[in-house]
Amino acid sequence: MLKPWLKECWCIPPEANAEFVATMEDVLEVCLRPPDPARPLVCMDEASKQLVKETRRPQPAQPGQPARYDAEYERAGVRNLFLAVAPLEGWRTVQVTEHRTRTDWAAFMRTLADTRFPTVERIVVLQDNLNTHGPASFYEAYPPAEARRLTERFEFHYTPKHGSWLNMAEIELSVLSRQCLDRRIPDAATLETEVAAWVDRRNGAGATIDWQFTTADARIKLKHLYPSVDP
Repeated sequence: MLKPWLKECWCIPPEANAEFVATMEDVLEVCLRPPDPARPLVCMDEASKQLVKETRRPQPAQPGQPARYDAEYERAGVRNLFLAVAPLEGWRTVQVTEHRTRTDWAAFMRTLADTRFPTVERIVVLQDNLNTHGPASFYEAYPPAEARRLTERFEFHYTPKHGSWLNMAEIELSVLSRQCLDRRIPDAATLETEVAAWVDRRNGAGATIDWQFTTADARIKLKHLYPSVDP
């Protein structure tokens, strides 16, 4: 039986797709590598948050009466959130940015490399195949020598098209959404404060992700995705 989260992934291709399964099996191999301090696994993703201001002061809860919020609100812009999680280490970071350009991504990854993992051999990064997520972005953001230095710090692996559910960063973004972002947040400063507090709590608890979906599981449960090949 498919796990509930897998059942709900309507974006899985409906029929044999060699490109999908080849990339999927690469991702699954990366997810289940034994921990290696010299080559830590980091999953990266991004999301957006609409900032919303109240037009009327909410009424706090009182005995026998729940809190009340007016249905009307004022849009106050959108912010991007870059998230990176080291699922085996129980560590994550989130950066709030005004934009989500190549240079924004490059700056986030540079901080990740030089602040969190300055001495490791290489950082193994699992992410989706958005066109901003790759070495070319380093060359748009930094001089060639620095761009090359950063490129050599990472080993990139990409989820297949329609396969973003294979990225453990999506699990972490879901937790962030439920525990921190599921309410009206009026401005960027409040968003940054709330997200930082959430990160501190999660890291303090050492919350990890126990990924158990394997290539063997995929070849059984997603058999329809594999091309039929004569022995």
